Amino acid sequence: MKKVKVQSIAEIMNRIAPRQLAEEWDNLGLLVGSFSAEVEKIFVCLDVTDETVESAVNFGADLIIAHHPVIFRAVKNFRTDLPLGHKLETLIKNNISVFAAHTNLDSAEGGVNDVLAEKLGLVDVKPFDEENSLGRIGYLTEKMTAEDFAKHVAKALNIDVRLVKAGDFLIEKVGLCSGAGSEFIGTAKFHGADAFVTGDVKYHEAQSAVESKIHVVDAGHFATEFPIVHALAEKLKAEFDKLGYNIAVAEDTISRDVFKICCRD
Repeated sequence: MKKVKVQSIAEIMNRIAPRQLAEEWDNLGLLVGSFSAEVEKIFVCLDVTDETVESAVNFGADLIIAHHPVIFRAVKNFRTDLPLGHKLETLIKNNISVFAAHTNLDSAEGGVNDVLAEKLGLVDVKPFDEENSLGRIGYLTEKMTAEDFAKHVAKALNIDVRLVKAGDFLIEKVGLCSGAGSEFIGTAKFHGADAFVTGDVKYHEAQSAVESKIHVVDAGHFATEFPIVHALAEKLKAEFDKLGYNIAVAEDTISRDVFKICCRD
């Protein structure tokens, strides 16, 4: 059987998440390794952490496909006694390439935001703009109070959430942006959303949402993006079956949010 190279996987990923959808500031694509390296096993994850690298090594992966880039800003040194340098050293020693699909996968059809919308049970989902964009807007199948909607999001993502309640009005139309998307609260309001779901909401952004009369559910950066891991692994398996590629795909199932909810005694 013909050997499959990283280049071929990159071409598949660029069909799933076209590079032109990425934000200008982003860093994506092949970040570690060589396009000519052969691939027999792929490990899919959200973040390239020490734990996911260890899982990839144990799986015998030749390639990690991650949402968040392992290298984001310019690297001015390669210190193996520091976390990033140590990870890069481990990857190189184990001949593991790393490919990242970041904001392009957020915006792509069937990408991070569409998967989140599906998890939340939204219907008639569309991008904020006519073309694919970072945010989505859709409808609940039945109206909910702010409290009930927050519980709905918490149950759908199996997490605790923070609710910014902007009044007593019901929620039918919902905007969302996975990860850190509070910059789009105003955009969602402009499109008629009653509520907005995202992560990493700051205090003054929450105040502004209340003044603008739009509820906000902060479900966290991790929880709003992690569902893409399984969805992307399944997409890749389907592509490989169609192309006749003999490539094993494993996905990260053990990563957890770095933030924990702690209670007073």
